Order: sequence, then C-alpha cells, then structure tokens
Amino acid sequence: MLVLLWVVLFLAGACLILLMPALWGRQIYNTYRGTRAVNCPETHAPVSVRFNAFRAAVTGLSSHPDLRLVDCTRWPERADCGQECIPEARSAPAGAVTVMPSAGRKIPHLPTLIAAAAAWVLGMVWHSEYLFRSKWMAAIGLSDFRTRELAEMWFPHLLTVVACLLFAYAVALLMAWLNARTLLLGLRVAASLWLLIAAAVMVAARSLLPRELLWIEGPYTLLASALVGLIAGGVPRRVFLKDPA
Repeated sequence: MLVLLWVVLFLAGACLILLMPALWGRQIYNTYRGTRAVNCPETHAPVSVRFNAFRAAVTGLSSHPDLRLVDCTRWPERADCGQECIPEARSAPAGAVTVMPSAGRKIPHLPTLIAAAAAWVLGMVWHSEYLFRSKWMAAIGLSDFRTRELAEMWFPHLLTVVACLLFAYAVALLMAWLNARTLLLGLRVAASLWLLIAAAVMVAARSLLPRELLWIEGPYTLLASALVGLIAGGVPRRVFLKDPA
C-alpha cells in the first residue's frame, strides 16, 4: 500500500517538476525572439539584430539569460564584432514575430479531461482480476482480502485520478506551449514526458520497487501515456473550441 501511494505521489510530483522549467523556458524564449532595431555602435546607423532565443531560454533556467546575437544586417561582413549593441537590443521592442491568436494557445479542457479519464479506465482494466491483478498482488505482497479492502477505499482511487489529470494537463500545456495540436505531436509529447518520468523513477526508486511491479506498471503507464497523447492531440479543435484549426 505504501509503495503504491509513494509511486503515485512521485509520478504526480514529477509531472509538476518537469512542467515548470518548460513553461519558464518558453516565457524566456518568447521574450527574446524576433528582430530588434538598434543603432550600431561602430557606424551609429540603424541595424536590425536578432538574439539567440533558444540559448537565452536554456541558460535562463539556471541563472540570468546569456544573450548572444545570432543575426545582424551587417553580418556576415562584421560577424566578428563585439556585440556591444546587446544592452540596447535588450530594451528595444521585438518585431517581425508571428504571434498566435490567444484562442490558439487555449488548453482544450474537454479532450484533456477525456484523455485523463481514458487513462484511468485503462488502469482499472489493467489491474482487474481479468488481467494483472494477481501478479500485481504478488509483486507488492498483498492478500486477496487486503486488495479488496484497498479497492473499496476512496483515497487510492483519488490519487490515481489526480495522477492521470496531472499527466494529461502536462501534455496539454506542453502542446499549448508549442502552439500546435496534432495527433502525432500529442503522441510525441506524451512519450517524451513518459520517458522523463520513467527515467526519474528508475534512478530514484529502482531499488525500492520490485522488478515484477515495474514489469506490470511500465507497459501500463506507457500505453496510458500514448492514449493521453492521442486523445489530447488528435481531437479536432473545431469540435470543442469552434474554430477551424
């Protein structure tokens, strides 16, 4: 029982921990992308420059963003300049950036909730007496009577519902961060998030979890993640948000 609760709480916490840096990195990236008009320190003439927004986002996760220019209208002839215009470029407004409409960044709650519900139902079927309940009981050392008592308690079910909701919304938020929703993208985002969480679990708790339990929960969480990605990414937006995207 304690092992199961620990795993569920760990998965829920890992979703939140991995999601926060991604959202913060996206904010930094949006801050520094686009071209900016500055006066060249050498010629005092107007030029257009562009920051390396990806570098700024990555370095900004651990400290202040490391700003470097990636393009300038005087390049490549003066590509070896000292980039003394960076302070002015930092305060200059960004232009030539295609901004997605606010509706395009909405999280479609209905398909996200459906995805979480589908993952939870799959878990109920997966751990039922028709599939892997007996092996799951043996892996964690529970008797049939104790398992039935556990099934009648609301707290374990609530934890699994919360874990499914957190994972589904993490996938939906990442797709909103990428300003796109497609079936393939949802599958890729969900699989990537599953790999990160699985790697964290293997590093932090492999010695605490029975191998038999990992062989049961690993395939289930992978299939549930794929199901979440397909539903959250593959349901047409026009069905829920009434737009043609």
